[in-house]
Amino acid sequence: MKHLTYISILLGTMALAACTDDKTNAPFGPDSKEITIGADGGTRTVRIASDDAWIATTDAPWITVSPANGRGTTTCQLLIDSALVETPRQGVIRFQNQQSRDNQEITVKQDGYAYAITLEEPEISVENFATLDERYFDVKVKTNVDFNVAIPDTTGWLQYDSYKVNIDRGIRPREVTVRFKWNISSIPRIRKAEISFLPKGNVTLDQQDKLRVEQKAAEKIKENTREGDSVALLGVNRSLNSWRNVWDASESMDNWEGVVLWEENMEGYTPEKAGRVKSASFSFFTTKEGIPFEIQYLTAAEEITFFSNSNTHMLSLNTGDAITKLPQLKRLTISGYGLTELHPDFKNLKSLEYLDLSSNSFQKLPSILTKENMPKLHTLIMNANQRSLVYDLSNSVTTDIGGLIEEPEFPRHLLEWELDTLRLSVNYLQGSLPSFGTVDAPQNGWTEFYTEADIDNSANDKGVDTLPRSLIGTPKVMARTKFFAINLNRMTGELPYWLLYHPALNWWVPEILIFNQEGIDANGRTAGFSNEPVNMNYYYDFYPTKTRPSDEREETNTTR
Repeated sequence: MKHLTYISILLGTMALAACTDDKTNAPFGPDSKEITIGADGGTRTVRIASDDAWIATTDAPWITVSPANGRGTTTCQLLIDSALVETPRQGVIRFQNQQSRDNQEITVKQDGYAYAITLEEPEISVENFATLDERYFDVKVKTNVDFNVAIPDTTGWLQYDSYKVNIDRGIRPREVTVRFKWNISSIPRIRKAEISFLPKGNVTLDQQDKLRVEQKAAEKIKENTREGDSVALLGVNRSLNSWRNVWDASESMDNWEGVVLWEENMEGYTPEKAGRVKSASFSFFTTKEGIPFEIQYLTAAEEITFFSNSNTHMLSLNTGDAITKLPQLKRLTISGYGLTELHPDFKNLKSLEYLDLSSNSFQKLPSILTKENMPKLHTLIMNANQRSLVYDLSNSVTTDIGGLIEEPEFPRHLLEWELDTLRLSVNYLQGSLPSFGTVDAPQNGWTEFYTEADIDNSANDKGVDTLPRSLIGTPKVMARTKFFAINLNRMTGELPYWLLYHPALNWWVPEILIFNQEGIDANGRTAGFSNEPVNMNYYYDFYPTKTRPSDEREETNTTR
């Protein structure tokens, strides 16, 4: 019984002590009178001492107290938003004792944001080579002011894409991603660039980072050497992403498919060319750029071929200037590449004799293709430059269709060039062929007409059919041309006399390669010549010494 009495007394003493702890002898209010915080805001903790119920209020909407009321001593969280402006701001939190009406305050001071442009990574390093889709890097810019990107004028190998700085949250910093693109380096040394981010408007920055970009050096190519040729070939192949030319660098260049090396018995051989590249062919590849820069190191090559790029109908490429640094080239094919332009320095290819630009996307004939710029050229092939097939040009809203559609009329200067071969088939050439007038009324200053001397010379030349005297006075157009093709264009009008009675017309297979037009031109006219002959009887009557194809077949059958 005595033990129970002791337990009751102990429990009573403990209860009395617990009631005493609920009472706070300290004065009512928070444990801090002032809080200072940076512009980013954040969370702060305060302890409210109180014996009674209390409530918290604030005059600043950017300050939140949690909990905002309570009873007794409580720990509160102060949530402070990030700043909106440059200047500092101040707010007050008032705590009121509900019983005594006593008020205590905390002053909250927050810094404003200084204007700044800072970078997550101020230094970037890139390779000297990568495929086009991989040649970029992203820079994360932290800023509270709109800016312009400034790349030094001397840096031609860096560009940037469009970006947007959205200033809709005052001057709170926000992260903006700027994408930079870089070009392949052909220089055997490191390239460096320093890029600035310049604020728009009259703004003073508290911090302004610069971006430093470094590009690794390219592999050095030994110029005018066999070794340099092999490195250049591999570089071009790599840039084109060819899936056909799989050359093994460990093998001799003599075994590389599509590559011909200079040998002593070849025409044009000189000792310094021995073992170097005479011709190279690149085919079946995927590129969205012009001719790779490594091509310029093939300084002994006479012939280079590029054939069959992927998705050419989607591309609008310029050759670039690398290929123009090979003035010794005699034969050049850039077919199915996706070209719409030739580099202005293309005129440097003065030795070109053969040029094939077929199956590209040219909208107009490059102005650089003239006799003056290419005095030795005798073959020009520009057929099939249609990017897409449009049968009726007058009833189509399709644009950028290629096919020399922008030529206002047939390019007369090509007929005046006296080429051996001129192929312009399967384009969108329109209008009529120029007539060049007559000897008594020449057109546009034309001065070349067949004379008696031409007739006499043909009679003395055993390799040429005798020309009839009735040809005298006819415009002497394309007298050297052995192959001429303009079929499947949108041409109309009359066939001129000089063409209908041209001495080489029978060799040109005119029924297929000249007279045969298709579709409707931009004026709604059905393509085709109004005076297309029914057959070639008139022609063989005019040239009685020429052999008709049927006669040739009969002679062949008889021989058999």
